[in-house]
Amino acid sequence: MRDACARVESVLPTTADAFLTDRTTREIVVLNVFVALQECMSLGTHWLADAGLDVPQTYGDVFRRLGDRGVIPVDLAGRLAAASGFHNLLAHQYGVLDWKRVYTVASEHLDDLLRFCDTLASRALE
Repeated sequence: MRDACARVESVLPTTADAFLTDRTTREIVVLNVFVALQECMSLGTHWLADAGLDVPQTYGDVFRRLGDRGVIPVDLAGRLAAASGFHNLLAHQYGVLDWKRVYTVASEHLDDLLRFCDTLASRALE
């Protein structure tokens, strides 16, 4: 997950306009955002299963359950639940993506994924 986020950060242009005109960069960003989101969803699912808790049917509910259980902050859980919906768009609606939205997610929201991993890592050490 961290590697995927670092890859996005290493190629992401400083402007949305530059991003919109560079197909290769868009493809690298989409793939790595998708991978990072998938890894967070997998980590969340495993966390619940390892804790002996029921794993919800949707990834959004996985994050909400982690928030409700105090594993991650509730505000972060809400943002990650929304991000799981974005993951579904990347997976199933690739041909009609809003590239400006992709740029916004890549440039402004990767910190939530990193924070999620940091939070789980610190909780695992408790």
